[in-house]
Amino acid sequence: MSKLLVVKAHPLSAEESRSVKALETFLASYKETNPSDEITVLDLYNDYMPEIDKDMLTGWNALRSGTAFEDLTGEQQKKIARFNELTEQFLATDKVVIANPMWNLNVPTRLKAWIDTINVAGKTFRYTEEGPKPLTEGKKALHIQSNGGFYEAQDVSSQYVKGILNFIGVNQVDQLFIEGIDHFPDRAEELLGTALTTATELGKTF
Repeated sequence: MSKLLVVKAHPLSAEESRSVKALETFLASYKETNPSDEITVLDLYNDYMPEIDKDMLTGWNALRSGTAFEDLTGEQQKKIARFNELTEQFLATDKVVIANPMWNLNVPTRLKAWIDTINVAGKTFRYTEEGPKPLTEGKKALHIQSNGGFYEAQDVSSQYVKGILNFIGVNQVDQLFIEGIDHFPDRAEELLGTALTTATELGKTF
């Protein structure tokens, strides 16, 4: 049995979002193929997602200076505890699926906040004299992204997601793009159908 973490980085539903529709298509196929796997869905727009801010930075500095966690402010404790919980959730999983739109050539800000929780020195990578070394080898990931135009994995958004995952040791990163529908609306049904077929196939092999 494997543990699958699903990161839904879109505020809309499958009826309104192409990336979420592809995600749900993938999951239906995956569940049929892997009925005993443990699947956890992290909804970044409905679950609490702390961002690195003044509370987090001053709280971390205080902890490094020897302050007890219980002596931090309530907001510092809440944010740091949740940040750590998300890091541990990622460490405990075998596979991760990330689904997001590309907005203004980048990932949604909520996804960036989550990525910060998995790119943590001493937990998912470590510094050495030879440079940073990954600590999360053995995991694999699938990145699902909807793009209005055609980028063929050369966009900043998908390269950022893959780059971070590779940096921390996730070397197998499959990619599924729903591309070109805004550019060619007359081909919307064809382009979406092709992507959903690929999502189904990935669900059988991921």
